[in-house]
Order: sequence, then C-alpha cells, then structure tokens
Amino acid sequence: MSATEKIEAFYAREHQYKKGIAVLRELALKTELEESYKWNFPVYTYDGKNVLGICAFKSHFGVWFFNGVFLSDPKGVLENAQEGKTKAMRHWKFLSENEIDKAGVLAYMQEALDNQRKGIALSPGPKKETVVPEALSNALDKDNELKVRFGKLTPYKQREFCEYISEAKQEKTKQSRLEKILPMIAQGISLNDKYRSS
Repeated sequence: MSATEKIEAFYAREHQYKKGIAVLRELALKTELEESYKWNFPVYTYDGKNVLGICAFKSHFGVWFFNGVFLSDPKGVLENAQEGKTKAMRHWKFLSENEIDKAGVLAYMQEALDNQRKGIALSPGPKKETVVPEALSNALDKDNELKVRFGKLTPYKQREFCEYISEAKQEKTKQSRLEKILPMIAQGISLNDKYRSS
C-alpha cells in the first residue's frame, strides 16, 4: 500500500472522530505543508521535516506539533504529549468536532510551519552511551552469531533492548525480558517495530 493509500485509508476509517480529523486535515492542507504517512498516522512536513501530525485515539483526537514547545500557544491549549519523554512535542486534544476552533487551529499550524521555515527546532542533546546490562552481555558472549546481529542493529534499537532489561527491578523479570528479546535480536527486529511505519 502506498503512502497516499494509507493516508486515504486513515481518513476513511469509521470511528467517532472521523469528521473531526477530516476537519483537521482540511486545515492542514490549507498550509504549504506536504502530506505524508509515518508511525501509522498522517504527518505533515516541510522540506522533509516533520511539522505536525493528525491522530485519533479511543478517547480523543487532535494535532501533534513536533516542535510545539516553540509555539506561542495564545489559547493555552497545548499539552506535553508524553510528560518526561518528549521535550519538544505538544498536543492539542479534542473530544468532538464542535470543539475545533478552525481559525485558531489554522493559526497554530501556520506558526508551526513558519517556525520550521526559520529552523526553530529542538536540537538533539548529546547521544547517550549505551550500557549493555550484564544479563544481555553474558547471553551475547555465549552466542557469537547473536552478538554479530546485535552489533548490526542501529544504536537506537540497541539502546531500546538494553533499557528494556535495565528497567526491570527483579532478576526474574530481567530474565523473562531477556528470553523475549533474544529471538527478536536474532531476527533483527526491535521492541517497537510494530509502532513504526513500514
């Protein structure tokens, strides 16, 4: 399925927010943003850079601004998408189509586009060094082929696996997580591949 087909399928899907996301799309298309499809939802870009996305969930729908932290937010509506995890992304949530202030949303979208044009974006901080937990290190040392496959994964995917094991408090949990990820490493897939666009 092409990106265009995925976008059309996203907006055609029957759910309680179908009309609401259609309105948001209509507004996004009034800007100079280009419509694309990433992470299973429509993303609007400028010069290849992500500016905003339109999402629908079980309890709300809305617009994600990738560098929303830099928006002036005169209406005070933006929320941190995932407190503690995202530094720049901000979300404007809606519970119904009637809540959409079209002029307001369009102004926010236009400001986000203008900021992108000016290059206003959060620059990534220094890359964290990945510390391989002892349990994973021991497993890799015992299986050379697995060690090679782990080495071929992107640093991001390696870090995901390492953090997944390190975050476990109990030894039993670490062991069960290790058993879960070893076949994934062998196949070259990561913990969150299912959430990323193909």
